[in-house]
Amino acid sequence: MAIPAPEPGLVIAYSYLWHHEHLRGRDEGRKDRPAVIVLTVRRERGNATIVTVLPVTHAAPSNPDAAIEIPAPVKRHLGLDNARSWIVVAKGNEFESPGYDLHRIGKAERYTWQRNE
Repeated sequence: MAIPAPEPGLVIAYSYLWHHEHLRGRDEGRKDRPAVIVLTVRRERGNATIVTVLPVTHAAPSNPDAAIEIPAPVKRHLGLDNARSWIVVAKGNEFESPGYDLHRIGKAERYTWQRNE
């Protein structure tokens, strides 16, 4: 399945690098996780698309203003598990799309890339 053009609202599987992992010297995340594309910017130089993603996590936020819980019907639509999950809005990663850290979401081929419509 081809990777779709990046656009806000697209949910991807991404090796998200948390800030605390970066501080420990890592240059990529330790595991793949769903992430939501929230911004795409096309650079004229090199015709590159820069993507900003927010991570999805099962960890309840210590600050409720730092994350948004994903409703169960949306999680089902995306093929994610049934556990409670949040989109962390206080942190984000930026990369040139498509990037080498993109991976399949879920175990079924149909969940490779999902757009929340």
